[in-house]
This record gives sequence, C-alpha cells and structure tokens, in this order.
Amino acid sequence: MDCKNVIARSEATKQSIFHSSLFILPILVFCASFAFADYDFDLPDDVQKAEVPASVEDVADIPVNFAPIEATSTTSEPESSDKTSATADSLDGFRRHDSGSWNTEETSQDKPATFKEHPIPEELNRPLRVGIFTGVKELYFKYQGETVHVTVSRNKVKFEAGGNSTEDISREFNSDEGGCLAVAADTKTLGKACYPGSILFRNTNGKLDAINSVDVEDYLRGVVPYEIGKLDSSRIEALKAQAVAARTYAYKHFNSRESVGFDVYADTKDQVYKGLESATPLTDAAVKATAGVVMTYGGEFIIAYYHSTCGGITETLATWNRADLPYLKSVPDRRPNGKPWCDESSYTTWERRFADKKIVKLFKANASEAKATFSSANGADFKKIKSIKITDKLKSGRIMTLRVETDKGHFDVLTDRTRWLFKKAGTILPSSFFTVKKDGREWVLTGTGFGHGVGMCQMGVRARAQAGQSYQEILSHYYQGITLEKFDR
Repeated sequence: MDCKNVIARSEATKQSIFHSSLFILPILVFCASFAFADYDFDLPDDVQKAEVPASVEDVADIPVNFAPIEATSTTSEPESSDKTSATADSLDGFRRHDSGSWNTEETSQDKPATFKEHPIPEELNRPLRVGIFTGVKELYFKYQGETVHVTVSRNKVKFEAGGNSTEDISREFNSDEGGCLAVAADTKTLGKACYPGSILFRNTNGKLDAINSVDVEDYLRGVVPYEIGKLDSSRIEALKAQAVAARTYAYKHFNSRESVGFDVYADTKDQVYKGLESATPLTDAAVKATAGVVMTYGGEFIIAYYHSTCGGITETLATWNRADLPYLKSVPDRRPNGKPWCDESSYTTWERRFADKKIVKLFKANASEAKATFSSANGADFKKIKSIKITDKLKSGRIMTLRVETDKGHFDVLTDRTRWLFKKAGTILPSSFFTVKKDGREWVLTGTGFGHGVGMCQMGVRARAQAGQSYQEILSHYYQGITLEKFDR
C-alpha cells in the first residue's frame, strides 16, 4: 500500500503549534500499513555496518561511500600500517588472472554507453523520502528564529520552544522556496544544518524519526560531497560519475522501504546525505551537468555498487556469494603502463601482522562473525593454528576460500568474510585481496585494495577523470554494457 494515498490532514491546520503562534502547519497522520521492503539489491547487512568511515576528515583520502564504505573501522582510525612499504614483489602471489598474467588492456565493451533521453516516468516524478534521523530520542529544529526541542511523548511527538509546548502524532514542516530547514541531533551542529524540501517528524514505536522529502537533484547536492572526496576542477568528471551513480541508486530505491515509510536512509545503509551543508559550487555543477542521467541495463536501473580502491582489478558479486550480474564484471583497471588507476590511494599496498601467540584468541573471537565452517564437531575448541592457506581464488585474485589448519582439524572462511576473521580492535581487513605467510612468530598479510571491489573504483575514477576521460567513458568501464538515460522533467 502506498502511504501517500492514505495520509490524512487534520483539522489542526487551523491551529498554531504553540500558543504563541510560532507557526501554523498541517498535521500528518503516520500510516501504519506499508508493503514489505525489498532489500535484494542492498549490501549484506554486516558489510554495510562494518565499512564505516573513521571520521569525516578521512574523506580527503578515503571516499565516503554508501553501504560499502571504505574506511573499515567501526571504533577507531585505520591502523598506521596503511601506508606500508610493502614492495611490488610481495604482491606476486595474487597479481594474476586465471590465464596466469595480468591483462592491462581495457575490455572490448569499454565504450561510452549509448544515451537515451525521455520524460521521467510518472512514478518517479516525486520527491525522494530520506530518513535523515531514525529511532532517536531527541532532535533540535530551527524554525522562524526559534530553537525547537523535539522529543517523543508516549505515542506522540513533543515540540518545545520559548517556554511553550505541544504534542502531535506527527507534523511536517516545509522550507521556503529556495531555502532549507535546520535539524540536528544537538544544538552545536544545528547552525550549519540545511535540508531543502520538507521534514516530517513522527513517533515510531516510542522513538523519533525525521524524514526529509527532497527533490532528487537537491538530494544529490548533499550526497556527492561525501561520496567521492574533496576534488578540484581537474576532476569534475569524477564528480559527474559519482552523481550519476548516486542518482541511479536513489531511483533504484524508490518505494523500496515502504515498511519504514521512506525510500533511503541518510547514512551508510544507503548513501551518506547531510543536506546542503557541504555542497560546493563544483559539486553542484557536477550534479547540474548530469541532471536526470541514470544508468540502466535491459531497461532496469542497475545496482550501482562502488568502493574506494580496487587495486588494479574489480570483482563480481561472487565476493558475497551472490549470482553474477552482467554489468558487474571483474574488469582490469590499469593504466597503459600497467599501474593501477587507483595507485594514488594509500591502500594500493598494505600489510598487517598478527602475533602467533595471539591469533588463536583472535580467530576464536571472530569465527562466528566470519561465518567459519568447521570440519569437526569440536573444531571450534582449537588451541593451536598449524597453517593458514588460500586454497582457491576468485577471478580477480581475491580470496575464494581461506583454510585454517588447527589441532582440531580445519575450518574454512569464504570470500569477503576473510576480512572479519582478522578483525582487530573493531577493524576488519581493508580487502580480501591479500596473501598470507608465516614470518618467525608472526603471520604476515600483504594486500591491495580498500573495500569489496565490486563496481566503480572511486580512486580509479579520480585518476581517470584527471587523465581526461569523460564520465560516460568512466561509467562504461566499471559498469559494462550499460545504457545512460536522461529523465526530462
């Protein structure tokens, strides 16, 4: 059921929210009935929760990206060994294709996507509903010069300002044309908050939600700055490519979360969106230059996954044990000189070391989260690690199966889950693209890449843009066989 068809307007439209007549707005009754959400095209839940940026400051080097975000720490900064001096020779163990050598040429399908232009479908010609705050206890809202404290009170939303208060089931506020609304989790950040469109406050099971209904193009102005990093004008094509990927993701998610009453979250569950507080003339220009442009395959929106650093080759959905999609292929991503396009990333090579005396405890703690499968009933009671071997690999060279021999048999960890097996201090491995060897009393992992490796490599996009490639060429490389469509409104 579509909630917009059952929203009721209250007689309270004639009443002010406070006795002091601060503002007069309609009350919206929250719909309790929604269709079940379709999450088939989202990242595995545990992946999106783990791949979170350590801090906003990391954006300059590590792009903040939607669900597959590429700073992998949930509690702390990435380890200082990110900028390791690991040599190229140490990577020989995985710098190979199935054919036995790297293919540094672009694929035969690497041509700019065909372009189609047509009116926007009626069902998409509406604002995007973004859950900017969900399940919180309180919020602060700036309206007509007053700071409003918003909380929940039993089954209602409570608004307090200037010594007055009122309670409603839910209430929607609209920004002035061309303006924006300020809402934040605290008064310190309230001053720079700027959300265009409207904001609906509602009480959901005793918790507070704030939902921003915003034009898709304005939404992208608040997404692109957080999703590709701080770029200059020489890389505007990278900003354009990110805008198209983010727009495609947004339209793909229209009506996907009717069970919660909006389309997308404003954090790493989907795409990071913080209103217009970080929009710049350059990011705005990238959004405007690609207005309405989306990626499709076979007449359907593609699943526009992206990540930070691929290390020279991308991966298929096999890294999550999912069925392949024709436009998400494993493609080489190297310059004519053989170097990865993403080589300016500090994750082009990385190294992690684990003490032999501590790795048993580490593996025991992480086995469940890594989804390890044991060869014997008492396999989880191991007390000694005899060997750690990569038994087979995915097409790109990333790990398919990692086998750990113990005093109780062995256990296997598959694909991207290997990153969780070595989780330490809340931080998983940068990627599953690594080799492992024993060096005295330490296990040494030498790897490349940051993130899952599926779809667009953001650090590669930056370099391709600076080298003069257009956003059409860039997207056609990472998403093979796509069509670019432009929605006119």
